[in-house]
Amino acid sequence: MEYSIFSILGPVMIGPSSSHTAGAARLARVARSIVGKPYNKVEFYLHGSFAQTYKGHGTDRALVAGALGFNESDDRLCTSFAIADEMGLAYSFQPVELEGAHENTVMMKFYQDDKLLSTITGSSIGGGNIIITNIDGFDIQFSGKFTTIILKHRDQKGIVGEVGTTLLADRINIANMSLNRTGKGLEATTIIETDEPVSDHTIELLKQIEGVLDIMVINI
Repeated sequence: MEYSIFSILGPVMIGPSSSHTAGAARLARVARSIVGKPYNKVEFYLHGSFAQTYKGHGTDRALVAGALGFNESDDRLCTSFAIADEMGLAYSFQPVELEGAHENTVMMKFYQDDKLLSTITGSSIGGGNIIITNIDGFDIQFSGKFTTIILKHRDQKGIVGEVGTTLLADRINIANMSLNRTGKGLEATTIIETDEPVSDHTIELLKQIEGVLDIMVINI
């Protein structure tokens, strides 16, 4: 995954640090899209530099702003705590050690009342750029810059090719793709980032491919 000098210089944002504010807000906003359903509580588990400076650099407010769906350049980032309180979104922060994680990493747990909906981990890697590294126990890697398809499927011949053919039929270009499997012939996860949005019709066709177990499409 490559970045230009313009990416590393950072985006238009609120706050002192592209990694600790813009990246943090974007992480939570992308995670919100992944959850895809209402929630009223978020627990943020902060690792490394995030854990050490989250109050002084505004990482805490940025994460809450992202969980509310605010863009990293939104003026409301500074008052996200008050807005979350008004909207009934509970939030908490806990420093943790996550083995092998990037220094700006957060694990986010989303709840509706006491029901855990999803656990999502990601890192802010500089210039407001992020990587989502784990969703509900599955190790993955995607940037959140593109429409992203997450496919869980059996590890069997032909599935990836059929997925590509289905996307091509809808004139969808693949920007990035990665595949991880738990073992030969077992369960696999394929991450596909696309240049174009994925229609509901195409999603239904992907679901019908033999061996596909689950599909999630994230439109950022």
